[in-house]
Amino acid sequence: MFIKISPYQLHEIKENYIVTEQITLGGGCFWCIESAFNKVKGVLSAYSGYSNGHTFQPSYQDVCTGDTGHNEVVQVTFDSEVINLKQIFEIFFALHDPTQLNRQGNDIGTQYRGGIYYHNDKQKIAAEAFVAQLKADNIYDAPVVTEIEALDNYSQAEDYHQDYFANNPSNTYCNLVVGPKLVKFKKTFAQYLKED
Repeated sequence: MFIKISPYQLHEIKENYIVTEQITLGGGCFWCIESAFNKVKGVLSAYSGYSNGHTFQPSYQDVCTGDTGHNEVVQVTFDSEVINLKQIFEIFFALHDPTQLNRQGNDIGTQYRGGIYYHNDKQKIAAEAFVAQLKADNIYDAPVVTEIEALDNYSQAEDYHQDYFANNPSNTYCNLVVGPKLVKFKKTFAQYLKED
């Protein structure tokens, strides 16, 4: 049975329908990546978590040992009609140094590796094309080592890690590392930011 929909009704349906997509990104400590993406127009949520390790639902303490194989990641859910994957990648590569292997600055260990963890083949192709273009354009002085892998063994981090920077502004790490990164991010990507 077919239902006839008028052009007006179709417009109403499109207006109320959000095309959501998820991608998972690792770029050092998840507090910074999560805080930045939660400020971006079109991002519906960004949650800190752990992925691509071999332990089932590890704790933060487990991941910090480096023995679980997990990466600290942020799972970004976004409206692809408002922000596209290329823009997500542009922001992500500005937030982490893709030339550092198993570290970001003073954060050292496999849990801080750069990674794009795709949820489907379209994302894999887009990520590979983006990184290939970075390499072709010689954007960095050293090789890009951010890994591109299928999302595996993901679990959300403990509640106290969500919105960590917003909830812990006086934390020393937040003041010394996250805060300055976010100031630079806000200046560089002002056109992408949600209105307060």
